[in-house]
Amino acid sequence: MTADVTVTRLDADELHARVERLADLLVDTVASGASIGFLAPLGWTDALAWWKERVPGVAAGQLAVWTAQDGDRVLGTVTLAFPDKPNSRHRAELVKLMVHRDARGRGLGRRLLATAEAAAAAAGITLLHLDTETDSPAERLYGAAGWTRIGAIPDYAAAPDGVLRPTSIYFKKLSPAALTR
Repeated sequence: MTADVTVTRLDADELHARVERLADLLVDTVASGASIGFLAPLGWTDALAWWKERVPGVAAGQLAVWTAQDGDRVLGTVTLAFPDKPNSRHRAELVKLMVHRDARGRGLGRRLLATAEAAAAAAGITLLHLDTETDSPAERLYGAAGWTRIGAIPDYAAAPDGVLRPTSIYFKKLSPAALTR
């Protein structure tokens, strides 16, 4: 299935053109229990508004968004958020890695993660960081991809069901060698 899936970095116009399909993905991701900043049930209109709010950030170069698509269907996405302060331009935050529940377990999350890592290294980013729900499937993905867990913060964020859960903090150092992986 992943052979037919294309992973593409979106410019602002392309992101705007895909916000409805990305809203579908966001609603599915939250409904399946992923803790990505939203409570269930997440309404489609709210998900659509959230994606529309990302368009100016992409246009300004503050965000880089990739989608994984099979035809017109968006199966996954990942975003890099770039800091705006001079002392932190060497790093970026990996945010909102999502894979539709119908496409999970087929390597798409790994593919999106590797794409974002390679693009970050190509852009001169030497440090990536992220946070994710402790003991989640995402945590296993990051560990397997060579990310370093530095600890967990108790009761950091509410899961989609509203229960406070710990969040694990990860980082990954990048180098030009990261481009060849």
